[in-house]
Amino acid sequence: MEKKKRANPTQPAKVISMKMDATFFFERAVQSLDRYHYDKALKYFRRAAEFEPDNPVNHCNLAGLLSEMGNYEESNHILQQVLDQIDPTMTECYFYMANNFANMENYESAEKAIIHYLENDPTGQFLEESEEMIELLSYELDRPTKLTSIKSREGMFEHDRARAMLEEGKFAEAVRILEKIIKKHPDFMAARNNLALAYYYMGHFDKSIDMIKQVLELDHGNLHALCNLAIFYQHFGDKEKLVELMDVLRKTYPFHQDHVFKLATTMGILSEHETAYRLFKRLLKTGEAGLDPCLFHYTAVAAYNTKRYDEAERQWRQAEKFDPGSDIPGFYLNLLRKSRDEQVKPPVSYHYHLPFEEQFRGLEKSTEGLPDHLRRDPLVRSSFFWALRHGDTETKLQVIQAFGLIADNEVREALLEFIQEPGEDDYLKKVAIFVLRSIGLHDPVTAVLDGRKLTVPASPFSPNLPVWEPKWQQIMDLAIQEMDRRYDMVQQYDLQTLWVEYLSRVYPTHTPKIAKVEGWAAALEYLTAKMHRRAISYHELAHRYNVSVATISKNVKIIDEACGLREKMEAIFPKFTSFDHKIK
Repeated sequence: MEKKKRANPTQPAKVISMKMDATFFFERAVQSLDRYHYDKALKYFRRAAEFEPDNPVNHCNLAGLLSEMGNYEESNHILQQVLDQIDPTMTECYFYMANNFANMENYESAEKAIIHYLENDPTGQFLEESEEMIELLSYELDRPTKLTSIKSREGMFEHDRARAMLEEGKFAEAVRILEKIIKKHPDFMAARNNLALAYYYMGHFDKSIDMIKQVLELDHGNLHALCNLAIFYQHFGDKEKLVELMDVLRKTYPFHQDHVFKLATTMGILSEHETAYRLFKRLLKTGEAGLDPCLFHYTAVAAYNTKRYDEAERQWRQAEKFDPGSDIPGFYLNLLRKSRDEQVKPPVSYHYHLPFEEQFRGLEKSTEGLPDHLRRDPLVRSSFFWALRHGDTETKLQVIQAFGLIADNEVREALLEFIQEPGEDDYLKKVAIFVLRSIGLHDPVTAVLDGRKLTVPASPFSPNLPVWEPKWQQIMDLAIQEMDRRYDMVQQYDLQTLWVEYLSRVYPTHTPKIAKVEGWAAALEYLTAKMHRRAISYHELAHRYNVSVATISKNVKIIDEACGLREKMEAIFPKFTSFDHKIK
């Protein structure tokens, strides 16, 4: 019989240390919840609260689980302890207590708690739910609730209007309303959070982060502000602060659907996809979020990013089912199918819209302009505003063209601000001015060009062209009218630039005598098409402009000889076939 080996008493045992802190027990609790082991989760939440007794989040997590398990009395006892001993400003505890009292059918106590919540909570984060509870309590008690005021309702009408502006993508207007609300009601947290978002959508990152910090100074546990701040830390590459804040967010187990959703989307944006997937699945399982195609998309993205590709496909098919008129689920299903066997998969955004590049491809193919649903989509609009401030030159040029299709007051304000930015490219600013003219702004505008602040008149500007004749404008207007839907904004702007350059070169001694504006307009379109290497013929233009081929050819030659276009094009494109001035 083989003898058992004795352990060597001199050899140290290999021991793997485990850090038994609040975070450890919180993570164990969440894992148990995912497996529906509520007793274990309860034990771990209790241990987390013991390790950090001054952290109200741990106690609220414990109270929330007790409530889900039907132990309403103990849940309320813990919530009262939070208010009495840890943080009296956590007014949301009164809302949770009201729910517990209502579940115990103690409607009098539920009424007292919900009134206290509404009269003292400045944020109104559970306002809709509270109004529903008041309706229930009024029915059960057979009398109206004795509510004298709702603290968070101060300025609520204006706030609702500002939120509607945000949802419509009218960010500048929302900013004006929210700034007025905050000036009048400095403790209106929801307005401050929405103002931070409005600044963010417009690309004003410094203003946005400053507003978030103001919210957290007034309400250090505000989950919406904490989530937004984490995204900003990632944006600015502040890894140290992000790690610290992420530790707080990972330990948060939110009660309410709105908070679960906010935390889930934040975790997704921060590439914490496993946590995001767990939270989105929780929303789907509870059914509280309804049959929203956005939620199916978010869950699909989280599944995709955690390599659960079959699950991602199921969720995108659900989105397709509940949003049959949208191209978005189909786009991502197609992307998933194509990338199944690829080693490196393309990134996928949590935002429920087509990728930025795909939107522009659609615009380039469209002859009908920007679809209405894209004009109103705040995510699409915010991506445009962001790109105008932070994109590369080509992207900014595309955004300026897209703004010409949106053509509303928000666009005007953004472009007027853009043309005054000293660091932006002059060519981009000149295209922006052209777009402003094309969407109906004919007043002089202030712009920084060539490093100088100057006033640009309504007529095309050139220092060598002191006058602007009506017939010159007619030619340009006719050419741009014919080019509409056939050429993009940049090409239309280049036509205007060519016409102004030609007139500047020949003025005043060789200014042309214009008998027929159509012949000159057709010549300008022909040359612009050639500059952008687009196929075009004299015969096509002669038919559209109702003018002879000979007239167009003659005018092309005159403009070309004055501006030297042939030499310029040959320098840019060595294989370029020069303009054919012969009549065909």
